[in-house]
Amino acid sequence: MDSATSDTRAPLGAQADNGLKIVVVGGFGVGKTTLVRSVSEIRPLSTEETMTRAGEGVDDLNGVHGKSATTVAFDFGRITLDAHNVLYLFGAPGQERFWFLWDRLFSGTLGAVVLVDTRRIDESWYAIDRLERHGTPFIVACNDFGGPRHTPDEVRTALDLDPQVPLIDCDARSRESAKQVLITLVEQVRRHHAAHPPAPARFQAPRSSEQELV
Repeated sequence: MDSATSDTRAPLGAQADNGLKIVVVGGFGVGKTTLVRSVSEIRPLSTEETMTRAGEGVDDLNGVHGKSATTVAFDFGRITLDAHNVLYLFGAPGQERFWFLWDRLFSGTLGAVVLVDTRRIDESWYAIDRLERHGTPFIVACNDFGGPRHTPDEVRTALDLDPQVPLIDCDARSRESAKQVLITLVEQVRRHHAAHPPAPARFQAPRSSEQELV
């Protein structure tokens, strides 16, 4: 799926000054692949494979019985902020049997988006725990699957979410909604680095957010 791009997009062969790595994590079937596809300015690299009967006894299909494909490594997309900054998006697999890949995906990560399906809120708790252990700034985005509506306080309580972590609603199918998710994350990263100045590192938070993602 190709997405609209802006005039500031860097040529595919060009090397941006800052490659800013973002990871999208969450439970199985919460919409990680869909979000990467909807916002990426290039045709995303996807490692989706057809689900088979062999996986039925391994993967928890509760609430996602209509799902026919699943990510087995990671999804990859990108969005240009300006001539010097590019976001590289990595969608992590959600099944427990692929969680061993997460530590490697988290390496060098600027920040993370935790996607939550309100029908299965508890399945995203593990992602939050791992990000907190890594000290990675993140936000939580509730993807709209038409499931039960919960107040923000109910979601925060279910996830034992720190009050400083932004919680927003989103529709992973919508590019505008996915962009707003990234804008919220970039702002959270800026606040995190302002409160915890990092030692010199390979990645730095971009100077601004919303205008660059238009």
